[in-house]
Amino acid sequence: MSGIAEVARRAGVSKSTASRALSGRGYVSPATQERVQQAANALGYVPSTNAVSLATGRTQTIGVIVPHANHWFFGEVLEGIQRALMERGFDLALYSAQPGSLERSHVFETYLGRSRFDGLITVGIEPDQQELERIAELGKPFVSIGSYDIGNSAVSIDDVASARIATDHLLALGHTDIVFLGGEDNKTWLSFGDAHRVTGYAAAMRAADLESSIRLVPCGVSMPAGYDAAVDLLSDARTRPTAIVAVADEVAIGSIIAARRMGISVPAQLSVVGIDDHENAEMFALTTLRQNPREQAALAVELLEEHIDSPDAPPRRIWAPTRFVIRNSTAAPADH
Repeated sequence: MSGIAEVARRAGVSKSTASRALSGRGYVSPATQERVQQAANALGYVPSTNAVSLATGRTQTIGVIVPHANHWFFGEVLEGIQRALMERGFDLALYSAQPGSLERSHVFETYLGRSRFDGLITVGIEPDQQELERIAELGKPFVSIGSYDIGNSAVSIDDVASARIATDHLLALGHTDIVFLGGEDNKTWLSFGDAHRVTGYAAAMRAADLESSIRLVPCGVSMPAGYDAAVDLLSDARTRPTAIVAVADEVAIGSIIAARRMGISVPAQLSVVGIDDHENAEMFALTTLRQNPREQAALAVELLEEHIDSPDAPPRRIWAPTRFVIRNSTAAPADH
């Protein structure tokens, strides 16, 4: 692989001039910069991270923290972040920080402090006060993806509106016995984003004078968890709802599988709405509110780059667009 010396010789300039031309640090005439760039392209020269760091004071690396790397949303976000970073010549340093795990403690107490990166993107990790202090101590630009609002720049969908739209769709079809399915069953019961979705569901039910019919059924955000919770929910025909608003598509798909195995027809006997537009949503003909995780990732990288270039820029909140997609998992209740 060619080095900066070969680039300088081919362009007929000194190594320091070639370095300035390629790094953008220091003045180089436009003609010389063009000549150096052409020489670098011809030789296939790629500056090392260390060289760029020495020249610019930057590492060309972005830290990314996710709670899970194997869930659909987080996997999509990671691919979107990686693509956007590669387009800008950045490397990615990934940290998985599952809530309550020992690994998460190590990430915040050890690894973040000794790692070198130009900025940090967190994806749905909902840091506690101690973790927030650790992030603040880094003194690096910081952008979050997800509903957790701590005064920093962030990209997210409107979770309240998403669940309200999903519930309003069922209400318009004539459903009144609508259950909200999803959210972790622990001390805090719901994550920040899930709690916003419950708020949207409850607001729609109250607006329809159905406050007494509000029902929240907790379960983990996965297909197996949605399946298990739906089996319990649907087993008793006397208390079985006519419709479900699922906290996420994975829960919705799990509940559809459970209903079909129990001989409950979807949507003739049970309507189901999700939120996400998961990659398997079309397969299950799931009515859902579509979000685009890769688009959110690209917006977050763009926002972080702005803060890296302008450290004093004020925080910004970007609301990512969503779209309601009607498929065949919803219909009017049988007695409507």
